[in-house]
Amino acid sequence: MSRVKPRPAPADAPGVGDEAVCHPERCPCTDGNCTLSRTARAASSAAGTQDYRTLSSTEAAVSERLAGMPLDMPAMAAVSNVYRAAGAIRNHFEHTVLAPYNLTWTGWVVLWVVWIWEEIETRHVAAEAGISKGTLTGVAGTLEKRGLLERRTHPDDGRRVLLRLSSAGLQLMAELFPVFNKQEAQVVQSLSADEVQVLAAALRKIVANMEDTSAPG
Repeated sequence: MSRVKPRPAPADAPGVGDEAVCHPERCPCTDGNCTLSRTARAASSAAGTQDYRTLSSTEAAVSERLAGMPLDMPAMAAVSNVYRAAGAIRNHFEHTVLAPYNLTWTGWVVLWVVWIWEEIETRHVAAEAGISKGTLTGVAGTLEKRGLLERRTHPDDGRRVLLRLSSAGLQLMAELFPVFNKQEAQVVQSLSADEVQVLAAALRKIVANMEDTSAPG
């Protein structure tokens, strides 16, 4: 959705203010009044070069689809930007910091979770990493073959498995994380210190809200 700019939402649409309404006659907006058109321009440089699906044709299709719908445009832009930012950050780290260590993003996250908790049950690793148990099985197996991860049977239940880092895994994390953190600083270098804190707090609120929403019972 971040690649296109829909028609203006109805004036009574929930959460829609003047700053979020797109004006087709002024598109692309250059005066800073239209968050959605800025999002569309930032996200669509590649799409505009594709002959079979140009940006203008996509905009027209989405505008037709969304016409008349009472939409919360700021919410749509915020969620879309979070999604795009997450993907861009993941790709950046995989192609810079993690590539020399032959690690995928998922492999890194698994190592990070186990490193923080020292020893942790596989089901909790999967939950913390946001992956399925099946995916964890494959990733953990690869890391174990590389000598970075160790597993043992839970002492109280033979059906449960615990994971911990090997000495090589501990050494890798001690070496890699400072490098990783320098890239984290570069990712947010366009923001002021206050903006970084506000962003972190806002995203934490979203995560906490989603955890409360999805919690059983």
